[in-house]
Amino acid sequence: MTQGRLRVLLGAAPGVGKTYTMLEEGARLRAEGKDVVVAVVETHGRAATRQMVGDLEVIPRSVRTYRGVVLDELDLEAVLLRRPELALVDELAHTNAPGSTNEKRWHDVRALLDAGIDVVSTVNVQHIESLGDVVEEITGARQRETVPDAVLRAADQVEVVDLAPQALRDRLAAGDVYPANRVDAALSNYFRLGNLTALRELALLWLADEVDSALKAYRDEHGIDSHWEARERIVVALTGGPEGETLIRRAARVAARSSGGELIAVHVSSPDGLAQGEPGALAAQRALVEKAGGTYHQVVGSDVPRALVDFARASNASQLVIGVSRRGRLATALSGPGIGATVIRESGRIDVHIVTHSAAGRRSRLPRLGGALSPRRVIAGFVLALAGGPLLTWLLTNNRTEDGIAGDVLLLQLLVLVVAVTGGLWPALFAGLLSGVILDVYFIAPIYSLTIAQPLHLLALVLYLVNATLVSWVVDQAARRSRAAARALAETELLATIAGSVIRGEGALQAVITRTREAFGLGRVRIVTDSGSGERELQSTGQEAAVGPVTRLPVGDGTVLEVTGDVTAADRRLLGVVAAQVEAALEHSELSRTAGEVGPLAEVDRMRSALLAAVGHDLRRPLAAATAAVSGLRQSDVRWSDADRDELLSTAHESLDSLSTLVTNLLDVSRVQAGALAVTPADVDVDEVVMGALDELGLGPVDVELSLRATVPPVRADAVLLQRVLVNLLDNALRYSPADERVRISSSGFGGRVEIRVVDRGPGVPADRRDEIMVAFQRLGDTDNATGLGLGLALSKGFVEAMGGTLTLDDTPGGGLTMVVSLAAVSGAAVAPADEARSAS
Repeated sequence: MTQGRLRVLLGAAPGVGKTYTMLEEGARLRAEGKDVVVAVVETHGRAATRQMVGDLEVIPRSVRTYRGVVLDELDLEAVLLRRPELALVDELAHTNAPGSTNEKRWHDVRALLDAGIDVVSTVNVQHIESLGDVVEEITGARQRETVPDAVLRAADQVEVVDLAPQALRDRLAAGDVYPANRVDAALSNYFRLGNLTALRELALLWLADEVDSALKAYRDEHGIDSHWEARERIVVALTGGPEGETLIRRAARVAARSSGGELIAVHVSSPDGLAQGEPGALAAQRALVEKAGGTYHQVVGSDVPRALVDFARASNASQLVIGVSRRGRLATALSGPGIGATVIRESGRIDVHIVTHSAAGRRSRLPRLGGALSPRRVIAGFVLALAGGPLLTWLLTNNRTEDGIAGDVLLLQLLVLVVAVTGGLWPALFAGLLSGVILDVYFIAPIYSLTIAQPLHLLALVLYLVNATLVSWVVDQAARRSRAAARALAETELLATIAGSVIRGEGALQAVITRTREAFGLGRVRIVTDSGSGERELQSTGQEAAVGPVTRLPVGDGTVLEVTGDVTAADRRLLGVVAAQVEAALEHSELSRTAGEVGPLAEVDRMRSALLAAVGHDLRRPLAAATAAVSGLRQSDVRWSDADRDELLSTAHESLDSLSTLVTNLLDVSRVQAGALAVTPADVDVDEVVMGALDELGLGPVDVELSLRATVPPVRADAVLLQRVLVNLLDNALRYSPADERVRISSSGFGGRVEIRVVDRGPGVPADRRDEIMVAFQRLGDTDNATGLGLGLALSKGFVEAMGGTLTLDDTPGGGLTMVVSLAAVSGAAVAPADEARSAS
């Protein structure tokens, strides 16, 4: 019997449209003449999904009773008896009711496939078994119903039904996913924007890995080893040398810029098992690769370039990153082309990046100025003259002819030129004298004698010396200018680095002295200042026990730059420039410190000005009213009626009560800003605090809609402060809510936290101004100074943060502002996930 084909629609979260897409596909296939039935579909009360079922044939479900609860499940026997071409089976991860034929719905799907029936099914990424821990870490909810990865990987087709996270939240807010009473809790818990974004990425990455596995299996099955550039794969070759970290970071940046590029590191070891590179360095580099999200591999090969290219092709790599060879020029000349040249020649369509690094010979120390060549080149010149002269003499004497004297002279002259280019002036003069002696003794009559019989022979010897002197002088000048140019370039790089460090400010002093020590090859560099009671070290780098001459350069009043090590006159000139930069860095640091001190003072001054303005307006009004009422009552020449007297007393009482509240808030604000607020944490029942706040404000069901979940655990908070927070938030919400709309209070638990949400349907607050209303003495839209000092939200935020919580603002679906108080649940209390959607689409 032909096996049925399985097609799975994968979603990032409930509500993205998997069930709708499944039904839409079923309707399309039925219109094309295919026999399609709906084996089971979960509409979750969604009108659009229920309407999409349309006139598709629906197999009635089997009904079972478990512990007094009636459950309906997919009727597997009925579907097998019906034997359609295609069955639509929703929620692949669903657990069947006890007593069903199979425990899991994916077992039912497997039975349908074995019967030759094609199946289209749905599943959310949170139900994939291997991703359970990751999903729990993201959402805080552990999924009880899962489907093995092997079941999904065995599917003939897996496709993602994608929907942008914000679009899903909009769909949820519009009531297209859950009923209205579940929307707020869902938006604030499982359907947070960050959660949905992470789940969406998880679904796409899982599918990408599945596609890679399928592609690799196809290539292996068909013996394809050519490069297929399906997506960027960057292979970085590691030798275990110091350049490894640089290569890994460069390759990781290339992979990151490739939108989903994959980083693969490989080390080629010798077949004899002997270690190549430092094991410790390789271990550290492997950890760095894994930290960058890549994978590490080790292969064995005697031909390193060939092994690298073969591995890159087997990995279907698009780019190969290698480092510049650490060998010197002589080693390269003796051993032939290096790994880089061979890899480039053999790589074919794979792009090869050769990355420079410090181990490839980049000098961090400034070159020394000098007129002569390096001692190594001078010695090489003498060695070439001593070895080349006798060897050339032996060759020429064994092939001597009577007419070959001119050729002999030119060859010996060429030796002088080569020695001059190699070793400079003194080796060239030595080679010239040596070649003159050789000419006179072995090639000019009388042979084997130092006698110079003719003036022409003496002239030839002088010409040899002149040629050697001229060529060596040219080489010496070129070397001098080359060193001067290298020195100037190094000085420019040094000064640019130091100037950049000073401009950036942060860590400037340490960066300057560290770069200075490296550039000049010093043992120690430090900055010291005279504090009056002795020298005090500001910054230092290098070895404390460093030996050598000490040079001190002033960098300001009482501060010096002290360097330990050999310093030439040219170095001292450049060190003077470094000292000026150090002085600038010190000034920058001092200005930053002063600015840091002025900032809080400016904030205090701003608060003082705001406080004075508030006192001048808000405190004066109740104080004036109370004073007027009391003064009127004390007048002896006026006879007040009982009603007038009661009204004056009432005015005085209300004004003094308002004044007391304002003063209390001012004192609380000062304590919050000074960090001196007294908090008494305890296990607090959220429901009791909410009811206490309603009682304090005299609110009832007409004013406030309550949606408090019974499963919410106690929170760790100060009950008095928390009640004041809720009073402030409710008062603010009532002030801005329309008369015909009730303020809503809800509570929910999620991931060890408890959230209390105060929801209004007012005009809301623009996103760019939300931070303002959390600042003391700020009132958006108030112009009559009749609504207090603007301290309510500032105090609420300070109280909540003092209890270890957060107060944030969010948009109310449909318009308005939602204020969210988040506090830690009591340790050990079970926090029930809010409205976890099993597999709803």
